[in-house]
Amino acid sequence: MSPTVRTDLILSHARITADVTAPFDHVDVAEWLRTLPTHEYQRCAPGDHKAAGYTVDDDGTPMSINVEMIGTGLVVQQYRFETAERDYCKMVSLSDVLTPSGWTTTQVIWELRMERLDGDSCRYTNTVTSHPTEDFLDFVASQGQTFEDAAAARQEASERHCRVETPLYARSIARHAAEATTN
Repeated sequence: MSPTVRTDLILSHARITADVTAPFDHVDVAEWLRTLPTHEYQRCAPGDHKAAGYTVDDDGTPMSINVEMIGTGLVVQQYRFETAERDYCKMVSLSDVLTPSGWTTTQVIWELRMERLDGDSCRYTNTVTSHPTEDFLDFVASQGQTFEDAAAARQEASERHCRVETPLYARSIARHAAEATTN
């Protein structure tokens, strides 16, 4: 299995926004990710989100571990925090994907941004970009599928998934910020 990521190819890309009322001065997306309980993660995409956790990699880099269904694939994401700020996080994962035909890998880049629009009016932007690995390209070819067909299916599934989770993530981050004002 090759961990070589093909950044020249895009398997899927979704950028969805949701407006929410939140005390922006108490928004902390990085802290929300580090403390996100599994059941709250599940509420953010009912039926698709299976489990979430927080750990560190061998080198001490913080990681968010997420297990979810994207279309027909069970995706195990091991997100490394590349950027962890109060209003913006960039997470990168070499993810394992269990499909009906077996295991493969993809790279997933997840960006979470909360911006103040006016007062406590905020906009959450959920961006998810996936690149194939060489392993993924070999896997789809062995199934008699083209990359273009696999990308079209993944694009549809990812966009549908992000449309569900984005407004629920926004509300969860807003609740987390509101709770921080009372502590």
